[in-house]
Parts: sequence; C-alpha cells; structure tokens
Amino acid sequence: MAETIIYAARKIITMAPSRPEVSHVAVRDGRILGIGTLEELASWGDYRLDDRFAGKVLMPGFVEGHAHTMEGTLWRNVYVGWFDRMDPEGRVWPGLKSIDAVVARLREAEAQMSGPETPLAAWALDPIYMENRRVTRLELDQVSTTRPIGILHASGHIMNVNTRALELAGLMKPGVNHPGIPLGEDGLPLGPLYGPDAMTPVGPHVGFDRAMTDCDERGLRDYGKLCVRAGVTTCTDLAARLTDDSVDMMLRVTGEEDYPACIVPLRVFFGMSAEEIVDYCVSLKPRSTERLRLGRIKAVADGSIQGFSARLRWPGYYNGAPNGLWYTAPEQMSELYHRALAAGLQVHTHTNGDQATQMALDMLEPALKAHPSPDHRFTLQHCQMADAAQFRKMRSLGMNVNLFANHHFYWGDEHYRLTVGPERACRMNACRTALDTGVPMAIHSDAPVTPLGPLFTAWAAVNRITASGRVQGEEERISVSEALYAITLGAAYTLHMDGEVGSIEVGKRADFAVLDSDPTQADPMALKDIGVWGTVQGGRIFPASAL
Repeated sequence: MAETIIYAARKIITMAPSRPEVSHVAVRDGRILGIGTLEELASWGDYRLDDRFAGKVLMPGFVEGHAHTMEGTLWRNVYVGWFDRMDPEGRVWPGLKSIDAVVARLREAEAQMSGPETPLAAWALDPIYMENRRVTRLELDQVSTTRPIGILHASGHIMNVNTRALELAGLMKPGVNHPGIPLGEDGLPLGPLYGPDAMTPVGPHVGFDRAMTDCDERGLRDYGKLCVRAGVTTCTDLAARLTDDSVDMMLRVTGEEDYPACIVPLRVFFGMSAEEIVDYCVSLKPRSTERLRLGRIKAVADGSIQGFSARLRWPGYYNGAPNGLWYTAPEQMSELYHRALAAGLQVHTHTNGDQATQMALDMLEPALKAHPSPDHRFTLQHCQMADAAQFRKMRSLGMNVNLFANHHFYWGDEHYRLTVGPERACRMNACRTALDTGVPMAIHSDAPVTPLGPLFTAWAAVNRITASGRVQGEEERISVSEALYAITLGAAYTLHMDGEVGSIEVGKRADFAVLDSDPTQADPMALKDIGVWGTVQGGRIFPASAL
C-alpha cells in the first residue's frame, strides 16, 4: 500500500461546505485521503506526519480559468509593456512609459542580435497609455530597416510591424483592402495589424513563427514556473491551435514527473470549419491525462475594448471610434454551438463587447432548443460589457461567465475616460451582478495580457481599484470569500472539473496553494500582497524558491 502522509498547517481553508477549516490533511497516491484533526486522520492507519507547512496556510490549488501558456514562450522576446513585470526566473522588468522608451529598448536588443535579417520580436505594447498614439512602421523603422520587427500588443489582438516585415509578407503595396490593415495617406499599410486575419500572414516573418497563441516545449516548462509562483495547480491554455505535433509535445512535457500543473488547452475556432473542429476535439478527448485535459473548444467573437476591436452596442465607443471586428460570424458561431452540443463538447466563447455577448446568447438559445443539454456549462469569457438583462439571459440558458477582474486595475482609468465612458466603465466585469443573478462565475488574469496571479485577481474583484487609485464601480465589488471561491471551485466548475479540483475534499487531487498568511483574515486591500510559498500538485511538492 502507498504511504499515507499527513500534512499539518497553521490553517487549511478547504472550500468544502462541511469542513471549511481544518488543521490537517492526509494524502495518499496523490489524492486527498481525508481532512480534519490529526486524531481523526490517524484512524486511517500508519502514516508519516509532515509539518513543513506548520507555519503556512493551505488552500485548494488555484484554478486559472483563462490564461495562455504562450506567456512562457513570449518571455524569450523583448518585453515592452507599461507595467513592471516579473519573468519566469523571478527578474522584474521595468515598464516603459513612452514610445521613445519602447524604441530605445528595441534598439538595445537589436544591437545584440546577429544577422541583419534575423527578426526582432517584442510583446505587451500598450499605446492606450501613451495618449493612444498609433505606433506605425515609421517608428519601428528607426530601430531597423533591414530586420523585420513585430510587437504584439498587451491584448494579443493587435500587432505593430515595420516596413521590412510588411515587405516580406507581400503587403507593402497599394491596393491592400482589409479592415484590419489601416492605410496611410500614401495608400500603403501603416504598420498596425488588427485581428488574426491581418496578423497571421506577417507573424512568421517577425519571430512569431508558430501560431501566436501557442507555446513551445521550453515555453511550457517556463510557464509551469509561473504557475508555481502564483499558486496555480490547474491552468487553461485558452486559445491553443493543438496541432498533432503540439499535442504530442504537451503530452510529453506535462507527463514529466516534475511538471507542476495540470494544463487544460482549448482548441481555438480558427482555421477549421465547425464540423472539422468538433470532429477533431472529439478525437482528442480520449488522449487526456491527469495533467493534460483535451476536448474543449474556444470561440472568439470579437477583439479587445482597449484596442477598439471589440463589438459594442449603441452608443458605441465613447471617443467615437468605429465599431470593432467580428472574429467569428454569427452563422459560424451558430453552427459551432449546434455541432458541439450534439457531440457533447463544451465551448468557451470570448466576448468583450456587449454586442458580441448578445450575439453569443442569440446563437446559443436555438442551439439548446435543438440539442437540450442541462449541464453544458458553456462559458462566456471576459464578457466585460454585459448588462443585467444579459446576465439574466445567461442564467436562463445555463451558462457560466468568467469575468476579467484584472481589467479594473490595468485599464479601468482608460475605459472611464476614453473607450466606453464613466457609466459603462463602472459596471464592467460585473461580478456582483453575476452572483446576485445566479450565474456561476470565475475571474481571471488572461495571462499574458495581465500577469498570472489569482490572489491579485481576487484583490481586483474585491476592491475594484484602478491604476490611479480610484474605486471604480463599488456596487460591483464582491467579498473576499466570494473571490476566493471564484479562483478555486468557481473556475473548476467552468471546466467541468469541480469534482476533481477546486476544494480540499476526500477523493480529489491533492492540489494545494501554500500561502504565507491567511487571506480570510487579511485586510482586503492586502490580498494581492500575500506571499505564495509554492504549490502541491497531485501530492508533489514545488517550492517557488527551488525554481
């Protein structure tokens, strides 16, 4: 018989309704054998007492319901974001506060490169903070005219490239007619590229030679380090291409004994018909393992609000910008929903703007009438602009929502003054409304759009503080206990995994976030500052200090 280990802790927050707090947890074969007092657990027979967590607080391993493992790979490119940010090795990179500073960092990187045409790739550009200046090919040509350069925006929905990149992609010519490729006064592309249709042809020429939403082998391992530092034991990869080669790679890496997380990749609805993607995901599902869960689909309805590519209902953008882009046409979404429901597959749908949310609701209702599914758990991801009526409709359709709570801090001020205006900015990511309406809810980081960190995400939902220090939309704040539920069982529920993870209960996987202090006793403003010692995943211990 496998060894039984009983872990003692200062406090164990279980998320289990019958025993919400205990002092000990017993683990056998990577699963939770029992929770309670040492005396209660000793009745299971021989055990080894491990008190390494005696001064720590254990919670269920955090479940990140919307992130992208591509962050592990992106860190090999040049970081040009506005905010300071820590890489997988623990180094903090200072944020850049002007286009000139971005150009200077690119020049530093370019000076260290060999070969005049080796591409220079960067990421996390956020010009909305820089007076919303449009970064054109002319700025990037200051870095190099011979080397192709591409910068992925913080949202992941826009890329800026230089003249050489456009030339290599065959786009540096008059007559280009695409809504995602703006032109200058000379009739030639300016350099910004909006949406996957515009970005994909240029990507291979600027260092994004894989699908831009995918990670590689080293990147997946580096992403595992980020998970440990954040207390995450189960994490989605919410827009993976999942080619045969990438699935083989993910199975191999996550199957390594020291890989510290369960990854749940969703095949993104691009490059395949609805029939093809459903058939493919049905074929992938049996290949799932304990640390790689396959067989789900991610659809993308629109773009990003701060990139002005999200679809908004009347009155549209506060600053008068034209409405955003449809990434998936309504008839395509309808077919996907019908086929996925018929096949018993779950679909998560990206909807940032309220017009995109309405489209998803309108397409799902008839699909559910044709294919009744009482526990489908289709989930709207981001869903930032949804109003109360839309939440009521979600409830009636049995939908879940995963709200982008981090947005209040990172872009709340800009939404208030520029993108959607005061009233709509105050009700964005309406966590309180979702819970009060009875819609099952998770909250997320969308890493790499914002850093992976569920405690920060909980802090954002509880406090709704913007980067300037304002409380924005205090009526939509939720309690600490509700936020902790959202990053554990709430997120697990949206993945149909609440029977396996999300709480510390008998029979579930022995996944724990090991914390330096108790989030239930902390000042709500201090939630984001609680230290993460590391994780336990499937009974295996991963100290962050050992990374």
